[in-house]
Amino acid sequence: MAVDAGDHIWIVHRQGTLERMETYAAVTPPASECCAPAPPVLEFDQEGSLINHWGGPGEGYDWPISMHGIAIDPDGNVWIGGNGRGAPPAGGANVPDASYHDSMILKFTPQGKFLMQIGKAEQSKGSNDVENLKGPAKTWFDGATKEVYVADGYGNHRVIVFDYETGKYKRHWGAYGKQPTDENLGRYVAGTRDATQFRNPVHCAVLSNDNLVYVCDRVNDRVQIFKPDGTFVAEHYYYTNTLADGSVFDIAFSKDPQQRFLYVADGSNQKIRILDRQSMEVLTSFGDGGRQPGEFYAVHSIATDSQGNLYTTETYRGQRVQKFVYKGLVPVTSKDQGVVWPKIAKSPLEK
Repeated sequence: MAVDAGDHIWIVHRQGTLERMETYAAVTPPASECCAPAPPVLEFDQEGSLINHWGGPGEGYDWPISMHGIAIDPDGNVWIGGNGRGAPPAGGANVPDASYHDSMILKFTPQGKFLMQIGKAEQSKGSNDVENLKGPAKTWFDGATKEVYVADGYGNHRVIVFDYETGKYKRHWGAYGKQPTDENLGRYVAGTRDATQFRNPVHCAVLSNDNLVYVCDRVNDRVQIFKPDGTFVAEHYYYTNTLADGSVFDIAFSKDPQQRFLYVADGSNQKIRILDRQSMEVLTSFGDGGRQPGEFYAVHSIATDSQGNLYTTETYRGQRVQKFVYKGLVPVTSKDQGVVWPKIAKSPLEK
């Protein structure tokens, strides 16, 4: 998900993941009055009213099999990635890596007009290929240098940077700022530290106002911090007994000029963590697993608007956006606030 300069909320969703009963109205003849898949790209206002929608295959570009990540650049254009693998080509055709169809990122106008593609479908040559991606998870922008940072991703083990106007390659790096490899490190072992490379997926790469790049090394349960040139600065680990899908899904900055706080989405433990950006310590968290308001089912992406309000999306069967309204700063009284809304009513049987 992303929030643009006008505080509109943008999301992508995968039409093909809807269950059969969710698309009865789209079959021929219609099986019921409800429902049909929404278009892949959706734009909402802050209250959740749908403003615009578009997306899908078209002439001149490769549409992702499985969309992943949406971002708005400083010019207001919309960028989309994907992590779809696809099927091997018929006849054993010589394709560098047919296991990943989504080896590209796409740039569109806010109205959905195609502008540019970086990378080509099914052409990834690995983590040191400077022309193609491999399951890019998220993009972020530096307006001063006209650069797009790509968390790459589900198939590669790196951050890669391009000029967002021309698509020209600039640089890339792996864990600790070193050249990435495609070595398989095997499954993450609880409590493991100092993994020599990012495990898949490299799920976010976001740039702060003071020019630090924060990278979500999701399955390694860590955040690594870099200078924009890829120089390693520091790393921090979170809830390292988390196996499953890892503890660091996405990062958003607080909206004060100093960006004093980080909001970290933890889709395995079903929490939003609030970190002090200076110390990188967890101050508090909120949320819990569930389907009700304030609960999460695989919280996946996170963003803030100009007023400091927080928005989250949920993957797998979560299928929703939630908004948490910024109320200002108060002293931290609990490391875990639980479900912040609604308040759980006290049973009349309790004394």
